[in-house]
Amino acid sequence: MPASRTRHLCSVAAALALTVAGPATAASAASGNSGGLREVLFVGNNWDGTADVVNSSGDFAKVGRIDVIPDKAQRLAEINADPVKWIYYTSIRNEVGQGHDQYADDMYSTPDGKSVVVSRPSFADVVSIDLATDKVNWRFPVAGYRADHMAVSPDGTRVAVSASTANKVQVLDIGTGKEVGEFDTGDKPHENFFTNGGTYIWNMSIGEVTTSLDDPAWDWTKGDRHITVVDASTFKQVRTIDMRQRLDAIGLKGFSDAVRPAAFTPDWSKLYFQVSFFNGFLEYDVATDKITRVKTLPENPATNPDRTTWLLDSRHHGISMNPEGTKLCVAGTMDNYATVVDRASFDVGPLVTASTPYWATVSGDGKDCIISEAGADRITAIDFATGQKVLSVPVGDHPQRVRLGHVPADWTGATGS
Repeated sequence: MPASRTRHLCSVAAALALTVAGPATAASAASGNSGGLREVLFVGNNWDGTADVVNSSGDFAKVGRIDVIPDKAQRLAEINADPVKWIYYTSIRNEVGQGHDQYADDMYSTPDGKSVVVSRPSFADVVSIDLATDKVNWRFPVAGYRADHMAVSPDGTRVAVSASTANKVQVLDIGTGKEVGEFDTGDKPHENFFTNGGTYIWNMSIGEVTTSLDDPAWDWTKGDRHITVVDASTFKQVRTIDMRQRLDAIGLKGFSDAVRPAAFTPDWSKLYFQVSFFNGFLEYDVATDKITRVKTLPENPATNPDRTTWLLDSRHHGISMNPEGTKLCVAGTMDNYATVVDRASFDVGPLVTASTPYWATVSGDGKDCIISEAGADRITAIDFATGQKVLSVPVGDHPQRVRLGHVPADWTGATGS
């Protein structure tokens, strides 16, 4: 297997690294139907409470659908019986959910491909769903009142979830749902990444994104936003990185320091990341601990310039890199396009029209960037080589996170579904 392909499979679980090091290897990595498993893409339909499962490359045809809220009645009964839970549940619907419940934020398959583990913001939990029955194997209520982004360890045995209102990350055994450790973060922990073969866990906290205090003068009200790096065995803090000082050092005092989606080069030497309110991305050199380049991407003239109208402070939200590390794919969320950017020159490819593209990942064969179009209920493949749209596939209501994973080779949905 080519080294670049190995790195790509690992990147589903590990996208960042603490130091410049070689790429991690995933003990459970499999492709095609190896070991009786089929590589697929899981598409979380956040407002539906479902996950569509599609081919990981090629035609991206639908394989099956998962009900990730089979226990909805029970969860709602618990929420309605607890005034505090009801307040948070309603707040999530009215603010983050734009008037909708959030049922499927992030997901990963188990190493045996028999279950999928899902974080459910509105229910403040993580559940394991049996792919054969759509029944809950286990449930873990997170600290606080909202579950968010997750990451899975390279060997597939542990999953880290952001407990966003508790300002901590909790790490679970993926087979049992038992907590094996946790650590404190900045305000509103967001993305998580296992790095260096599972040696470290990185977390980016993004602060408060639901207020209307979006002018740079009010940036201080957004809270403590920084990257927290911990030892994945002891959960002790190893390093923190506050981009505020790095931004100020190059004269970008008006930029937010809330790090949003990010992507690393295959050798882990460079980090490319988005920040709140910015239509573009930044390059960060790990060894020197400095921001080295800034790329501003085109503005859509139809985009409302009023920051308070932008979805959760996200001008652009979604970035991925091809396995060779030569191209970046960027989701221009509020500008309604996605584009492929040459990493060396920062030359911008065609602007592919998209409806609220909210995430960017990479196809199983590494040839295409896959974006979720939350405004059109579809995923779209864009060729990394040409920057041109390949095709779109309809999915459920408000797709967000898209993750590579595996299901049994003959799986087409739960029995009776």
